[in-house]
Amino acid sequence: MTYELAQVNIARLAFPLDSPELKDFVDALDPVNAVAETADGFIWRLRSDTGNATDVPVFGDDWLIVNMSVWRDTNALTAFMYQGQHRELLGRRYEWFERVKEAMTTLWWVAEGHRPTVEEAEQRLVHLREHGPTPYAFTLRTSFPPVAE
Repeated sequence: MTYELAQVNIARLAFPLDSPELKDFVDALDPVNAVAETADGFIWRLRSDTGNATDVPVFGDDWLIVNMSVWRDTNALTAFMYQGQHRELLGRRYEWFERVKEAMTTLWWVAEGHRPTVEEAEQRLVHLREHGPTPYAFTLRTSFPPVAE
C-alpha cells in the first residue's frame, strides 16, 4: 500500500478574521495557497466554498481556524513550509494568533487517495496531546514511517 502525509494545523485567532489586525494574514491566504498547490509533493488541501478553510469549524470553537493538507512526504511539506511567503507569514504568526501551550499541529499517514476529515484531524491532534508523538499522530521533529493500521 502507498501512503501520503496528512497534516493539520490549528490556530487560535487573536482578533476577528475581518479585523484590520488580520488584514495582512487574510490577504496572503489566496497567494500562499496558490503556491502550495503548485509545490512539489502537494496533493490536496481542505477548502470550503470560500476557497480556503477559515470558515470550517474545528473543535466547536469559533476562534479556531484550521489548515489541513496532504503531501507526498515530510520532505515535501517541510520544503514548502520554510520558503517564500509562507516562511514570512510563519514568522509573523504571533501577531495574528494566540500562543497556545498544547499541540496545535500534527501529522499522520493516510492511504493514497484518502482525504482526511476535520473530525479525523481532531482525533489525531487529541491523541498527540495525550500520548506525545506516536505512529498514529506525530510531529516534524519526531516523525515515523508509514505503517499499515
